[in-house]
Amino acid sequence: MSAPLQILVVDDDGPHRNMLLTLLRNWGYRADEAADGEAAVEKCRDQSFDLVLMDVRMPKKTGLEALKDMHMFNPALPVLIMTAFSNVEAAVEAIKNGAYDYLTKPLDFEKLKVVLRNVFEHVGLIQANASLSSALAATEIRSNIIGQSDPMRDLLEMVRAIAPSDATVLLAGESGTGKELVAKAIHANSRRAKGPYVAVNCAAITESLLESELFGHEKGAFTGADKRRDGHFMQADNGSIFLDEIGELPLSMQAKLLRAIQEREVQRVGGGKAVPVDVRIIAATNRDLQRAVTGGTFREDLFYRLNVVSLTLPALRERSDDIPLLAQHFLERFAQKNSKPVKGFTPGAMDRLLRYEWPGNVRELENVIERAVVLLIGEHIGERELPGKLLKISAAEDGLETAAMTGLTLEAVERTVIMETLQRFGGNKSEAARSLGINRKTLHMKLAKYDVDFKPKFFGDAS
Repeated sequence: MSAPLQILVVDDDGPHRNMLLTLLRNWGYRADEAADGEAAVEKCRDQSFDLVLMDVRMPKKTGLEALKDMHMFNPALPVLIMTAFSNVEAAVEAIKNGAYDYLTKPLDFEKLKVVLRNVFEHVGLIQANASLSSALAATEIRSNIIGQSDPMRDLLEMVRAIAPSDATVLLAGESGTGKELVAKAIHANSRRAKGPYVAVNCAAITESLLESELFGHEKGAFTGADKRRDGHFMQADNGSIFLDEIGELPLSMQAKLLRAIQEREVQRVGGGKAVPVDVRIIAATNRDLQRAVTGGTFREDLFYRLNVVSLTLPALRERSDDIPLLAQHFLERFAQKNSKPVKGFTPGAMDRLLRYEWPGNVRELENVIERAVVLLIGEHIGERELPGKLLKISAAEDGLETAAMTGLTLEAVERTVIMETLQRFGGNKSEAARSLGINRKTLHMKLAKYDVDFKPKFFGDAS
């Protein structure tokens, strides 16, 4: 049996808020409360809700301001706005900003019941997905780099700044962060945009063939070389060459690549004549090349030749604000590919996507969305279409179960869970907050609430 749907009631009028809580619970919903917009936004970041029922005029943060903040975090979250007759204009403005609907006070309870049923039947995603599609259209102008978070804005500013030059670029970052997309964007915005763009995965070519692949070969240079062939450098003449996984190059090839960069010429295998080439080099790695230089597996002189301009791509967990945009992009692509009428995500599914760590970054997210679209029978991707690793119970949820079994107060369990999580991460508050599914600010507030001055215990401590 599925759990009752969870609704957050946001209203600074205490008696009205309590009346709604009682009403909703009598109708079979779970209901939580917040007395102002600021507290409501924090609750939506800390917990998963299926719908928010929110007043417009409130202290600290208005309903309109809270709506925008909530949809920055989870665009699939349906929000119903409550307003007095005299403030209907603000409610209409809320609709334009993504609210599902508005209700006038005093509320017609039968109408509220019908509207809630409609929201949950249709998942309330039309507005959210429309805004996501609009945001996607704006970001895709930039050579398919999707992102509006601060780290991605900074990265795109750097791309715009360096693209017109001919400087060699080294892209660093974890696997799956989109290094080739950035390389293509640099090429597309450079003076070489009309020239060729050639991508080479250095880790995918055997060492014996690597020199021939990069620099070409003469007829008869080795068994099977039945004709002269231009290598990737010559194919990229007057354009750009993207050398992915550059850290996997063997030392013998590193020396030959260094010469090609310095002299701006290459020599075919089996040939005696150097051929001039005019290429811009964009290299990428998920390894720490500075450490590889220290360890003797990467040439220091080549490292400095490649590291003229260095860009580090953020991991997906560092740009979680972009997850809804990316998820929508992949959903639209795979829905079209599989001829499925997929409309969007349920609030619960989007919440799971937002709270997962994504060790495989954007590539892993893409894989998850493709799988979900293939498995989907209805119109909205829900939690049942997501893989089990995204549905693992969080430390906070585990604490609630512990409370039910032991009879402890929620405050006592929450304090214990926070302390155990901090201990697990050696006192690192950022990692602990991420594991708990809350932000660092909320963690600090909870530590202050419980008057906790955390000091990690280490094995061997007497205490």
